[in-house]
Amino acid sequence: MQVRKTALYVLFKFGRMLGRRQYRIKILQALYAFFQGGEPRIEIAEKNLFNSIDKTYELFYLQFSFLLEFIDFFRQKTEDAKHKFFPTEEEKNPNLRLLENKVVLLLQENNDLLRQIDKYKFNWSEEQDMLRKIYQKAKDSKDYRDYLESSEDSFVFDRDFIALLYKKFIARSPELIFYCEERNIYWVDDYDWAATFVLKVLKTIPENFKAKDTVLAVLAKDSEEDPADDRRFISNLFRKTIIHSEEFATLISERTRNWEVDRIALTDFILLKMALAELLHFPNIPVKVTLNEYIEISKYFSSVKSKLFINGILDKLVSDLREEDKIHKTGRGLLEK
Repeated sequence: MQVRKTALYVLFKFGRMLGRRQYRIKILQALYAFFQGGEPRIEIAEKNLFNSIDKTYELFYLQFSFLLEFIDFFRQKTEDAKHKFFPTEEEKNPNLRLLENKVVLLLQENNDLLRQIDKYKFNWSEEQDMLRKIYQKAKDSKDYRDYLESSEDSFVFDRDFIALLYKKFIARSPELIFYCEERNIYWVDDYDWAATFVLKVLKTIPENFKAKDTVLAVLAKDSEEDPADDRRFISNLFRKTIIHSEEFATLISERTRNWEVDRIALTDFILLKMALAELLHFPNIPVKVTLNEYIEISKYFSSVKSKLFINGILDKLVSDLREEDKIHKTGRGLLEK
C-alpha cells in the first residue's frame, strides 16, 4: 500500500528520528480519554489520535515561523532606529550581521518552509509585546554582542549562533511557551519535542541547502525508511489495547491480589495494558524495549509509588507469560530463550 506524502506522512519520517516514545505517550493520552468515556467509537478516537500527532507537526512549523518573525522584528527595529530624530552613529550605521546571517537567509528563501508557514496561517501581528520582550533580551545579551564583534566569518559560525539564539531566547521563552499552551491542549506536552527538532535542523542545516529543499530533509537519516511502519504501530497499539482491554485487566488483576484493582490509577492501568499489548501482539519489539519504555514513561505520568508498582507488575507479567509460553518474538536477536 502506497502512503501519500501528506503532512502526517512527513511527520512520521522525522518522528522516527526520536524513536517511538512520543507515539506511546500520544497513545496513552488517547486511551485515557477513551476509557474515561470520551469518543466511544474506535475509528473516531483513532482519527483524533492522528490529529493530535499532526498538531505536533504544526507546532514544529510554528516555532520556525516565530524565528523568522523575530528576525523581521529585529530588521524593523533597526530601520526604526535609523529614522529617529537624533540617531546615534551606531543607529545610523547598524551592524547587520544577524540580518545577513547565512542560515537566516537560507530559511527566508526556502520555498517549502514558507509554504508550510503560509498553510498554517500563523499570525504574529497581535504578539508584538512578546516579540519586543524576546528582542530586548537577545539584543542586550553578551552572546549577541560577542557575535557582532567577532572577526570570524563562516557558515558554521553563523549556524552555531542561530542555534544558540533560538535555544536560549526563543525555545526557552516563557512567553512563547505560554502562547502555545493557551492555543492548543496538545502542545503542552509537545512543545519540547518540536523544539528539539527545530534545534536539530538549525544545528545541522548544510551550507548547500537549496530553496527547493525541505527542512525535514535535514532530519531524515534514511530516505528508504517506511513511514507506514509507524502509522501501523500507532494504530495497532491503540486498537489492540482497547480490543484486549478486559483480557489484559484479568491478567493484571491476577497479579495484583494485594491491591484493590479499582484503586489502581487509570494511567497506571493503561500503561500496563499497553505493555501487555506489545508483549503479546508485537513480535518485532524486544521485551526489554517494551519494559524500558513503559517504565520510563511511568516516571513522567505516575507517582513514585506507581512507578515502582508498574515496574514490579511488569516483571511479574513477563515472568509468568514466558513460563506459560505466551510471549513469542521473531527476528534477529529477538528469539526468546
